[in-house]
Order: sequence, then C-alpha cells, then structure tokens
Amino acid sequence: MRKKYLYPTMLRYRYNQVSDMVFQEFPYEIQVVAENLYVPWALALSPDGDIYFTERNGHVRKIQNGRLLEQPLITLPPPFSSQGEGGLMGIALDPDFIQNHYLYIMYTYTENNQIFNRVARLVEHNNIATLDKILLDQIPGGAIHNGGRIKIGPDQKLYITAGDSGNSSLAQDLSSLAGKILRINLDGSIPEDNPFMNSPIYSYGHRNPQGLAWSDKNILYSTEHGQSAHDEVNIIYPGANYGWPLVEGYDVISDLQTQRPLIHSGDVTWAPSGISFINQGSWAGRLMIACLRGEQLLLLSLNDSGTSVTDVTQWLQYEYGRLREVVQGEDGSIYVTTSNMDGRGIPRVGDDKILRFVPTL
Repeated sequence: MRKKYLYPTMLRYRYNQVSDMVFQEFPYEIQVVAENLYVPWALALSPDGDIYFTERNGHVRKIQNGRLLEQPLITLPPPFSSQGEGGLMGIALDPDFIQNHYLYIMYTYTENNQIFNRVARLVEHNNIATLDKILLDQIPGGAIHNGGRIKIGPDQKLYITAGDSGNSSLAQDLSSLAGKILRINLDGSIPEDNPFMNSPIYSYGHRNPQGLAWSDKNILYSTEHGQSAHDEVNIIYPGANYGWPLVEGYDVISDLQTQRPLIHSGDVTWAPSGISFINQGSWAGRLMIACLRGEQLLLLSLNDSGTSVTDVTQWLQYEYGRLREVVQGEDGSIYVTTSNMDGRGIPRVGDDKILRFVPTL
C-alpha cells in the first residue's frame, strides 16, 4: 500500500506561537511493511537490510527480505511481565552485528511481587535468538513510566531511558536508577568517564523519557512525557539534572540548577516517544518525533548549532493514530510504528503496523 500527501501544515514556533496555515508536500510515499502486530514498541535496522522489532507482549520479531517471519525469534518466558506500560520495549543491534549477532533488549519482569526492568543481550542464529547475558538489572519499574528506549551512541556505549516508575521522588535520588538516562559499556560494565563514579547514571530528574537520537554533531536529544502536557525535548548533558518532579517545562527554582528543555509543548499534549535525526533528503538536519496521544509526527527544525528550535511542523495528525517509533534507514527511508493496540488507542484495520516512508523529493 502506498500513499502520497499534499498536506496543510500548521507551523508552530518556539513558545507555541502559530503562523498561518501553509501547504507543503509530504516528501515521502508511505508503504505498509507489516501489519496485524501487537504494539511494535521499537525497531532496529541491520546492515543487510533486515528489520528487527519488539512487540510489547514479549516477542522479538524479524522482517527478512521484506517478509515478516511468522515465528518470533524469541518469546520471553516468565518472570517477564507486560502489565500496564511495561513489557518488551527497546531494541538495539551491536555495531558488529553481522559478525557477532548480538541484539540488546529492555524488558519488564516481576520478582517478589515487585516490578523491575532489565537490559539483556541476545544472540541470534538461524532466526532463533537466545538469552546470552543480563547487562543491567533491577531498574525500578511499574505499571507506568518505564522509559524503555535503548540506543547505541556514536561512542559505542549503550544508552537507556528509565522512567520514574510512578514514584516521582526517585528521579532526584542518585541511589536509584529510576527517572534517569543510563549509560553502560556493551558488556554491561560502567564506563570510566560516566559523570557519577561507579554508576550507570548519565543524567537524572526525568519523568518518562522515551526517545534518544544523536545529531550529526553528536548532540544527544531525548523526548520526555510531561505530567499534564508540558512534554519536553531535551539536549542531554552528562551529569545534568532535568528537574522532575521539582520543575517542569521552563520553570526554575532559585536554589536548584536544572537544565531547561530544548522545547516543550506548553498546554498541548504531544506524548513524544521515538525520535530520529534526519540526515538525508529534503528534511535533512531536522528531528522527527513520533507522538502517542498527539497522534502525529513532529518535525523540529534547528539552528546551525543544533541548540535551539526554529520551527515545528505537524504531519499525519490523526492519519494513523498513535505513533511510537521512528527510525531512519541508511537509504533515507524512515520507518514508523503505530501503537493503537496498547490499550490507549483506537485500533484501525490492520493495526498495529510498521510503515515505511520512501523519499520522493
């Protein structure tokens, strides 16, 4: 299935000043890569063109040569748990994936009636994946606010978003992994240059961060859900405090040094999840964000240094419902997942789907 759009787009600028409506051509044809999925939470693209993705109910799945394999590579066994917002979430492929076949995942489990999240390494052979090693364990989890995104940065470190697990006070507690962005080596050890000695904590004061992306200048951006609107896009600096639950948006407290967001949604709810830096095509140099409750893609234009937003455009609002993941491929195509089967959306025919945006301009 292919679609092409000529879209009326509202341009929204920083501080949510709204300009006149203009017409812009959506520079992609939209194809449905896979459908009838269950909450495809995250996906990763292999160098040989295969697509690996997670379903929140515990399946790691693969699209090989353009075809969805019928059987999952692995179905996580107990004590895996997928209640509420938890379950199988992030996925990343090792930089040497073609040689070592390592995949990294983040998932929720229960132990002694408590909910935790962990990051584990899998090994795949002949379309079967097995658990190889647990890299980071007992990240506080809950029915809400598990974070869940994992990405490998330009420094070859594994970055992990951890929500506050529904306990906001943990976000400011440096003895807890909740409400943090975490950073570990690919073998699970702690990098020597982390900002807090012998700790995987990279930044703190987060509510529910769900997206990570690096620009061509190696700037790390993250998306984060606000409590009541005031959703944020942040530039992540090592050791920085992002304020939750003490401040939100552009609020400040005189005796607390916190990092202001790059932009926030004000009184509008985006519920931003996956984020990708676009480095090819007519939208090169912009950030693309998949929004859940906002049911849209947001496109953020940046200044030359990448440190401020010059405008925001909205695309595909309400066209596909809740959107959770966005990843750019090496050929410039963009992959987006819907999330209408997650209990908060309205399922449509064929949901959930993985969409591919093929450049046309």
